[in-house]
Parts: sequence; structure tokens; C-alpha cells
Amino acid sequence: MAKSLFLSAAVALVAGFGGAAAWSLSGLGDTQTREYLLDNPDILPEMAEAYQRSQSAERLASIADEVVEPFPGAVLGNPNGSVTLVEFTDYGCTYCRASVEHVQQLIADNPDLKVVIREWPIFQGSDAAAGMALAAAKQGKFAAFHDAMFEQGSPSEANIAAAAQAAGVDPAAAQPVLASQEVQAELGRNHAFAQQLQFSGTPSWVVGDQVLEGMIGVEALQDAIDAAKK
Repeated sequence: MAKSLFLSAAVALVAGFGGAAAWSLSGLGDTQTREYLLDNPDILPEMAEAYQRSQSAERLASIADEVVEPFPGAVLGNPNGSVTLVEFTDYGCTYCRASVEHVQQLIADNPDLKVVIREWPIFQGSDAAAGMALAAAKQGKFAAFHDAMFEQGSPSEANIAAAAQAAGVDPAAAQPVLASQEVQAELGRNHAFAQQLQFSGTPSWVVGDQVLEGMIGVEALQDAIDAAKK
């Protein structure tokens, strides 16, 4: 069943995009297309990947302008950068923690890079850390809290307090922000964006017209940044 569905999708892909494909099959009928694909199965993964990229770009198109607009202050790198990398992140995610140094490297290598952080708490207890991060953003302490929170480890109450203290966040000023509708609306917005883009977890990324998932490393992210610059 799965094989049949995949073949049907591949045939539909060729029929829909054959004119633009490097291996143009636009002159073939469905039967010939099927036979060609069966005789050349090595092109199917490449075609499937191209199809997925196309679908991701379509999903992004309707929210592209919104997803790159940060919560006030929730930005790393150059706030006026000409290229924007959006990261959906969770302080309870070990892959997000490991990706911190990748983002730092990208910022160092790309002075024109603006990194928009979208807090997407999907792990237990992460919502409190995400809220504090947004409160820190209101105080101009976002970057400091972001790094300190990941350094603390899992987002327990004690670790959140320690990260806030290390970042110089005023706890009294943070409390009304934590309870505000603005913070809840931002977290809801980020969740809606993630659903629209069909993200399955964190970290997830948007840069230019590309939608990427996972701890993909500096090289892959740099390639996407370079493509967005063109």
C-alpha cells in the first residue's frame, strides 16, 4: 500500500512538475512515466525531497511576513540584519541546547544575520522558561537569559530563577509580563505557526523560502542562509 501511494505521488509529481524538472518527462504518458520510474528508482528520493520542499514553501508563503517578525526583543545577532533565520526552540530540548553553539557560530560568521527566536514550549515545564524568556526580552535581557537558561539544563523552577538572575532580569518587573495576555498570545501564535509549517519538534528553522527541521548543523544552516542572500 505504501509503495503504491509513493509511486502515485511520484507520478503526480512528474506530471505536475515535469516541465521544470531537469530530467523533463513531460512528453511521457502515465504508463511511460510509471515504467521510467520503475526503471530508474534512484531518482525517486530526489523527487520526493523536491516535492517536500515545494510543499513546505507553499505552507510558508501564507505566513512568511509574520513568522519573521519577532516578539519585541526576542532577537539574537544583528537586529537590523538583512537576512533572517527563524528558530523554533524549547529550553527542555537537548537538540536545541546543542544547537546554541551552531547559532552562535552563524552569528559570528554572518554579521548581517538576524536570528528571530520563536519560543515553542512543547516539553513539560518549558512554558515557564519560555514565558521568562519573553519577560527578559521586555527588559532587553533576552540574549543573556536565552544562553543562561540553556546552560542551566532542564527548565525547573530553580533553574529558571538562576538563569534570570544570571541574566540580570528584574523578577518583580517580570511577574506582570509572565501573567500577561501578550505572552500567552505570543506562545499561541508560535504554536500556530509551527502547526502551519507542520513541524514535528524542535529545533525547527525558517530562512528565506526554506523550512528545515532538526539539529542540522552549521553547514546546512549556512547553505540556507547563503541561498536566502541571493
